[in-house]
Amino acid sequence: MISRIDLRGDALPEGPALRDLLPRAEFDVQAALEKVRPICEDVHHRGDAALIDFAERFDGVRLDQVRVPAAALTRALEELDPAVRAALEESIRRARTVHREQRRSTHTTQVVPGGSVTEKWVPVERVGLYAPGGRSVYPSSVVMNVVPAQEAGVESIALASPAQAEFSGLPHPTILAACALLGVDEVYAAGGATAVAMFAYGTDSCPPANMVTGPGNIWVAAAKRYFTGKIGIDAEAGPTEIAVLADDTADPVHVASDLISQAEHDPLAAAVLVTDSVELADAVEKELEPQVAATRHVDDRIVPALSGKQSAIVLVDGIDEGLRVVDAYGAEHLEIQTADATAVADRVRNAGAIFIGPWAPVSLGDYAAGSNHVLPTGGCACHSSGLSVQSFLRGIHIVDYTKDALAEVAHHVVTLAEAEDLPAHGAAIKARFGWKVPESK
Repeated sequence: MISRIDLRGDALPEGPALRDLLPRAEFDVQAALEKVRPICEDVHHRGDAALIDFAERFDGVRLDQVRVPAAALTRALEELDPAVRAALEESIRRARTVHREQRRSTHTTQVVPGGSVTEKWVPVERVGLYAPGGRSVYPSSVVMNVVPAQEAGVESIALASPAQAEFSGLPHPTILAACALLGVDEVYAAGGATAVAMFAYGTDSCPPANMVTGPGNIWVAAAKRYFTGKIGIDAEAGPTEIAVLADDTADPVHVASDLISQAEHDPLAAAVLVTDSVELADAVEKELEPQVAATRHVDDRIVPALSGKQSAIVLVDGIDEGLRVVDAYGAEHLEIQTADATAVADRVRNAGAIFIGPWAPVSLGDYAAGSNHVLPTGGCACHSSGLSVQSFLRGIHIVDYTKDALAEVAHHVVTLAEAEDLPAHGAAIKARFGWKVPESK
């Protein structure tokens, strides 16, 4: 069901050569970009009319309007299963507890007497958030996007999720209920690239946003790439992935269940076990079959994901070598199930989120750890972070210098301006001192 890659002995290379040996899903955003371009431009020119036509084409339902009526949000919350409501409320509470601590405060640095630089943090004015609605329904993604935006102080928050024919063209009611719980009343029935285009350009019913965040399929990723530079984005999210670094102390039942839990997202989902224990590898492989047989989404998601080129059991000589592999892989989710897992986790450089030991599975982070589950994929964890309050804040430097403070450094500014052959830069300093640069004290 799952392949093996043996990197023991001399088979473990360095740098890019190691990355090339590791399993990864094929995810060609550039090819998808050409297909979403006309869709995005149609939304640009026809606005809501285009969104309604695309909902009929892609979602199989003809909408009367794109914006969800307030009454539908209220009704969805009233009809929500009490157990689901309680779980969402706890998820929101924990997410707020973590994200509230991320907000940065204004800080002033006194560079010299009379000269200071203040960095203040200003939230993005308006954001468009996306909650997928294809193979599964993700109210948890509503929580993970809305909470950090709210804690950052974003004033205008809108959310889009695909229209559902089953629910008369509204997004899934659990999505709507989550929005109502969070106080988000601006919700649109729009999916995929059309939702990103709606937020980027604005339409008759939806004002344009400064930023779009949220996970989605390849069409969402391609639309984000198309609008890069026009709007801010969180990331071009690819297929989800889990890597587990484990030794012979790990429980194969736990490891197998965690690999399966990620595989059930999508046939392109990646499940990777990195271990120095052949015995554990054998036990996990043996454990996969009965656990897969006992769950749902087997033929359309789990088996294709586990047997695909993006999933594998990777054998290494030891934990040091395993760390080299997981750092090269840069997993969206990385579980450490080894002896002294905390110390091992502290040595990891590249991961979207790290889950330590047997009692912190990825599923916990998906819903109720308090951490954010919108994380970098496709190896992007080597340079990017997951969604947080910082994603919605902009740092602005405020420079405040007195005449004496400028005079003290004026000759250096003029010297550097002339070294760069930008004499007008230097002249802007000289003009303030009667065209004679003060001598340094």
